[in-house]
Amino acid sequence: MIINVNNYPYQAYLTKNNDENQKWLLLHGFMGSHCDFNHIIDHLPGQVLTLDLLGFGGHTTSVEVTRFEMAHQIQDLATILNQLHWKNINLLGYSMGGRLALGFTTVHSELVQRLYLESTTAGLKTAQERRERCVSDYEKAEKIQQHFEKFVTDWEQMPLFATQQHVSPEQKKFMHQQRMNQNPINVANSLRYMGSGVQPNYWPCLKSLHTPTQVIVGERDIKFNLIAEEMTNLLPNAKISIVPNAGHNTHFEQPAAFIEVLDVSN
Repeated sequence: MIINVNNYPYQAYLTKNNDENQKWLLLHGFMGSHCDFNHIIDHLPGQVLTLDLLGFGGHTTSVEVTRFEMAHQIQDLATILNQLHWKNINLLGYSMGGRLALGFTTVHSELVQRLYLESTTAGLKTAQERRERCVSDYEKAEKIQQHFEKFVTDWEQMPLFATQQHVSPEQKKFMHQQRMNQNPINVANSLRYMGSGVQPNYWPCLKSLHTPTQVIVGERDIKFNLIAEEMTNLLPNAKISIVPNAGHNTHFEQPAAFIEVLDVSN
């Protein structure tokens, strides 16, 4: 179905698995789509909503650049939930989607029953780090618009995704095609306006965020293991779960193990 928010047509997909009173909203990562979660949707109790985040997916239209800013995307999600009459949701976000999920919960904690943060961060802590990341992201954005195919190839060779070299040929093809189907201008502007360098620093907010939270990270994702541990220590009502034999994209690389560690209780 299409959910229109401020003249933008969000592609959304609703799955009902059983009659349990649980509602899930799943937010994908950078250059992803609703299809990211295909292997776990059927294992979640209740109803599951996946969508192509602003500017992403194979059916997207061009987006006004400032709409990519975190505050606008948080408001878009609130509008979507309001249109569906959803509250008390289980909100799961991966990587970029995890940053958005965390930002959303800091603003709309009344709508979130449980928060699931997969391979994500609360942002960059210092102004210097944010400035440096902005410079880096703007350089990447230029490369995206100049030669998108080369950018995708280089992106797939990043050490962060090294463990994805071990997935099946079908999975590799799916992930590559999903990235290549994106709108390069939207991808570039997402980095410029939604990247870690420009998003708010949520680290100071963690101590006052009492929403029950599960922080999920892959065993082989060394960088995000450290981040996950630090976030878990600051969040008042959080636990950390480590997915064995997985890198950054745990639900894609090890979907069965991801479901096994996922706390789906009410």
